[in-house]
Amino acid sequence: MGKVIESTQLIISSYIFRRLILIFPTLIGILLVNFIIIQASPGGPVDQAVARIMGEGVAATAQIGGGGGSPSAGAGAPGGDSSYEFARGLDPELIAELERQFGFDKPAHIRFFMMMRDYFSFEFGNSYYQDVPVIDLILERLPVSLSLGIASLLIVYSVSLPLGIRKAVTDGTPFDVWSSVVILVGYAVPAFVLAMLLIIVFCGGEFFNWFPLRGLISDNYEELSMFDKIKDRIWHIAMPVTAMVAGSFATLTMLTKNSFLEEINKQYVLTARAKGLAPKRVLYGHVFRNAMLIVIAGFPAALLGMLFTGGVLIEVIFSLRGIGLLGFEAILTRDYPIVFATLFVFTLLGLVTQLIADITYMLVDPRIDFEMREG
Repeated sequence: MGKVIESTQLIISSYIFRRLILIFPTLIGILLVNFIIIQASPGGPVDQAVARIMGEGVAATAQIGGGGGSPSAGAGAPGGDSSYEFARGLDPELIAELERQFGFDKPAHIRFFMMMRDYFSFEFGNSYYQDVPVIDLILERLPVSLSLGIASLLIVYSVSLPLGIRKAVTDGTPFDVWSSVVILVGYAVPAFVLAMLLIIVFCGGEFFNWFPLRGLISDNYEELSMFDKIKDRIWHIAMPVTAMVAGSFATLTMLTKNSFLEEINKQYVLTARAKGLAPKRVLYGHVFRNAMLIVIAGFPAALLGMLFTGGVLIEVIFSLRGIGLLGFEAILTRDYPIVFATLFVFTLLGLVTQLIADITYMLVDPRIDFEMREG
């Protein structure tokens, strides 16, 4: 028995090690693809700076390129040949200075390798337009996204899992039918549409003024007691979280129901029932472990979706300064250090959470063969 346990631990350790090693080429590949796409995209920071100069006069030069940053911050923007759409009539030395300020005075492949070198040491350079380190901006915005994402995720899982199990057990009953209608309605309404509806109804739009329209805390937040601070945060995130929960709630509920239904109809469940085991023991002692595997498989994507990508429009609509809004604004302004830094962080988190999910598979069901998964 001891040799079996030791062999299993060795297999798991080997699997984790191989997956950790694969994180590096995966990160490089994803960043390389996006780097190439952005290289081919017009309208980079230098183009915008040149257009601003042509529109406001050469005196505007002092207001441009203040971000500076490390050379790797210039990843992805066109540069090196000084052939910009609006550059006609400008001094070539001015163009060269703009390229140097934005870090585009080096060939594309050199900028990419410098970017990767810095990123793997978590050095993301400075923002072009805010003249502050990108890591500081990410850390400043992170609590907002975490507050929204974690609250939404807790609500979704705490409601969807028991509801999905109940629907599977009562499949075909009136409860299953009417709850499915409610769930499908919630799934059909996009989060941003629901957010606008909530604003109109509950945030002083047309009917009630029960919840704040924007922000995460009140102006007098620091003067409140600890209990009142908690109430104030809940009050502010109630509407954004409601909007974020709707779609994910429907998806996870139906996923849980279908997974449990599939397991309930299998032979081992019928055998357990034939032996006279109590329904709850059959459900939670036999079915639960196998049915939850597919739910666990979707957890990493759900986590990242709730924390970042799923909250972009919600953060915009409710004026919440989170990571999603930061990345969205960076794309619009071509602030490439922020774009690539957030991409790097999101990808790294996704790979790590997927690895954690794989390990969780083993904890839920030890029958999973890591050697087969790796093969």
